Amino acid sequence: MADLLKEVMSRFPEEKITEGYYEASNIVLYTNDRDYILDSLPTVLQTVKEFKKRIEIRGDPSILMPEEEAEQAIRKIIPEEAGVDQILFEHYRSIVHIEAYKPGHAIGPKGEVLNQIKRETGWTPVVKRKPAIRSKIIESIRAVLYQESEYRRKFLHDVGKRIYSGWTRERKQEWARITMLGSGRHVGRSSILFQTEESRILLDCGVDVANTREPYPFLDAPEFRLNELDAIILSHAHLDHSGFIPYLYKMGYRGPVYMTEPTRDVAALLLLDYIKIMRQDRKDPIFDIEHVKEMVKHTITLNYEEVSDITPDIRITLYNAGHTLGSAQVHVHVGNGLHNFLYTADIKFGKTALLDPAVHTFPRVESMLMESTYGGRENVLPRKDENDALFIGKLREVIQRGGKVLIPVLGVGRAQEIIVVVEDAIKRGDLPEVPIYVDGMVWDVTAIHTAYPEYLNRRVRKRIFHEDDNPFLNPLLRQVGSQKERLKVVEEEGPCIILATSGMLTGGPSVEYLKHLGVDAKNALFFVSYQSEGSLGRRIQRGEREITFAEGAKTETFLLRCEVETFEGFSGHSDRRQLMSFAGKVTPRPKKIILNHGEASRALDLASSIHRAYKIETIVPRNLEAVRLR
Repeated sequence: MADLLKEVMSRFPEEKITEGYYEASNIVLYTNDRDYILDSLPTVLQTVKEFKKRIEIRGDPSILMPEEEAEQAIRKIIPEEAGVDQILFEHYRSIVHIEAYKPGHAIGPKGEVLNQIKRETGWTPVVKRKPAIRSKIIESIRAVLYQESEYRRKFLHDVGKRIYSGWTRERKQEWARITMLGSGRHVGRSSILFQTEESRILLDCGVDVANTREPYPFLDAPEFRLNELDAIILSHAHLDHSGFIPYLYKMGYRGPVYMTEPTRDVAALLLLDYIKIMRQDRKDPIFDIEHVKEMVKHTITLNYEEVSDITPDIRITLYNAGHTLGSAQVHVHVGNGLHNFLYTADIKFGKTALLDPAVHTFPRVESMLMESTYGGRENVLPRKDENDALFIGKLREVIQRGGKVLIPVLGVGRAQEIIVVVEDAIKRGDLPEVPIYVDGMVWDVTAIHTAYPEYLNRRVRKRIFHEDDNPFLNPLLRQVGSQKERLKVVEEEGPCIILATSGMLTGGPSVEYLKHLGVDAKNALFFVSYQSEGSLGRRIQRGEREITFAEGAKTETFLLRCEVETFEGFSGHSDRRQLMSFAGKVTPRPKKIILNHGEASRALDLASSIHRAYKIETIVPRNLEAVRLR
């Protein structure tokens, strides 16, 4: 593998290829012949078959049509019905990014439109869907990637050299192990170190936003050395999985972080909001905007079921986890069939209004690390239809008495799920038409959902493709973006629904609304997502009604008089029945199941039940404990 690039280049005519680069696990060759970009296809296919690697031919920068001319030519080539918006160029990688409202028209039958662009301009086109709602975060992320095109080419080449350079450590005995740096018998700060004789990768690196005593993962563990870390894999965007990654870049890490494209966009948004909330709470942020930007610069995005080498002995594949937009289970293949490990992260093994259930069939699985958030035998959640009916009924009661309903949301997933459920109920006539205000990052995350409909279930995807029926473009949805607008919503006469972050009432606009609306008995507070131990949301669920807020030296106490309801059926996590079902249906059946991301009693109870039901070895490690997999 050390001479892989040279070997691949030798299969092509020397006079046609100017240079070759790795792009992580893929190989890109540049040609000085514009026609050869397409004419090389038979040789490319033959070489891919021989080496089992993705290979692409692009135009050398010397033969590219100047950008202004190329943009004019591209706009003429692409049919008007595609709705082309921005066209942006990555000169150092010979790529042109085309944003279109209807990507299918921009691609053309069998890629005919793209091929015409290649032949006429020399540029390699990549078509992106333009969000139905403008998203500043998507625009900012794409701008960073375009601006850092030269850096990205070198970075991706260096990642590829690491993957294909062969072993850097002496091989004595092949083995694989994991160490719990967070989420062991605990919900929050998920971080798992996966080690082989050759590689060191980190599965998630999050924070516990509700824990002021131990909010961060145990990165001072003796086996964790930042300078030895090969890669980070982020399962999904929630802060308890992503919130500490920019800190690693602050401390000097410059390796890759793998995730899906929507996870990259949503994670960047959540991390920027996390900085903002820390500053609002008069705390020094643990990282700043530049470190989030570094994370974005070093992100390598993968589609579901796209196989990718990430080190000389580790190959990963991401699968739908059903938890939130772009959330993934991580399948890790070690060595030449040495071991296959599945990290489920957070999964939903059941249909929701937005997503398909988590995938449960894989090529091979010997061991599995599975969440246990709702693993206790009492954690049986209502069925979706029952939960939705109860939720709509309670909403109707509050609206009919003229009250306002505050729904604290995580911003990602739950908010969009509520929007679809409420919008459906209004269309059916089960709810009167009332304003639905979205505050915090909810609007931006909703915009990101419209950019990636392929990650949503068929019904919602179909509705997004038809602008007149897009649930996220309903005129009842209204964005709130300032303190002044927030006060206007509070003071406005008549009922309304308010979706505001943060979902656990640990900060953000939801707390501001609670201060104003919580004192009135006609209003209501609806919980629709998990409330971590220690959070204000959990304390209210347990009956606390005298609420104290501290702002610097000043404290403010008020009595919570509004109605409080919890609807656990909206959870993006699997309940006890779904977790047991998933453990039993995973194909092939693992020989060992390790449980994490659950309070100790729930995780231990679930482990015992899985062992009894399926005769599978189960383990519930504490933080800092290691488990040998092979």
